Amino acid sequence: MSGNIQFVDLKKQYKPLKEEIMAGFSQVLESMYLFLGENVKAFEKEFSEFCGVKHGIGVSDGTSALHVILRALDIGQGDEVITPVNTFIATAEAIALAGAKPVLVDIDPQTYLMDLDQVEDQISPRTKAIMPVHLYGQMVNMEKLRQIADANGLRIIEDACQAHGAEFAGKQAASYGDAAAYSFYFSKNLGAYGEAGFITTNDDEIARKARMIRDHGSEHKYQHELIGMNSRLDELQAVVLRAKLKHLADWNEARRSHAALYSQLFDPTMVSPPIEVSNAKHVYHLYVIRASNRDDLQKYLKEHGIFTGIHYPIPIHQQQAFAWLGYQTGDFPETEQAVTEILSLPMFAELSEEEIERIVNTIHDFYKSK
Repeated sequence: MSGNIQFVDLKKQYKPLKEEIMAGFSQVLESMYLFLGENVKAFEKEFSEFCGVKHGIGVSDGTSALHVILRALDIGQGDEVITPVNTFIATAEAIALAGAKPVLVDIDPQTYLMDLDQVEDQISPRTKAIMPVHLYGQMVNMEKLRQIADANGLRIIEDACQAHGAEFAGKQAASYGDAAAYSFYFSKNLGAYGEAGFITTNDDEIARKARMIRDHGSEHKYQHELIGMNSRLDELQAVVLRAKLKHLADWNEARRSHAALYSQLFDPTMVSPPIEVSNAKHVYHLYVIRASNRDDLQKYLKEHGIFTGIHYPIPIHQQQAFAWLGYQTGDFPETEQAVTEILSLPMFAELSEEEIERIVNTIHDFYKSK
């Protein structure tokens, strides 16, 4: 089999949707009603129903979704929010942008999700919330986390930016927390053609405040109840998201099927496939293996036309932007070890069995040559 295997091949997804999306674009452009219009309102209803929650608020991106939730909960200067060290910087960034301090915890080395056994040790009088990250498409044990939060009077803000359609005990994000944030970055399971984000919540007051904050603190034009921001979802992105949402459940099942085939084919003496925990439904935004000689393996795969990623090579506590938190190398040993070994393999709904077999065989060939 020849040709490159992309990490994510969005062209394969676009082609069957092109006609519907272009018709939607044409309708919006003819009307020139470009934001918070009919498509945004319809998508807010459709995606909140998909998630099984009461309220949905479209915003400009996932980072803004997290930030708006924090603002809606009045979390800011002097407050602390507990979150995992192994995540994209946007998680901690949103906390800092709200004026609060991220307090980091290490990961469970089997799942790469936040180690809930470490959470209670980090709770202080300044702690206002816990922000779990449903990393790679798998939800944190939200029943256990809800118990911890309730026992300590804390809010839960779920970073579900990689977990569209993921479940724990049959429920999606925001079913357990006070609110959840989603990113529709173009490569996500449900991706815009650029940037977009979303907030889900069952809390009427959080929804009311979030809608105002995303639109300059206003419920009525030129009347500003609070200081907000410009974080509105636009109509063109809503067109794309509405067209794609109809297929999300099927695409997620395809990803789960691909993941099962990957894991079935791998020799476990060569690499460690991801683990899907009991009571959870993993939607495999990323399929992340753990491998020795990771950097050499990645280079070998690229030489053979197979493109991969590393999510994420530098933990939050080692980023210059968060040096002010005062953490040192060695403070989070599980994460620091994992980031030298994790590798994200090609994963998208349109991936073929032949491509998966080629990827696995190439990885096996690499280790056999050692």
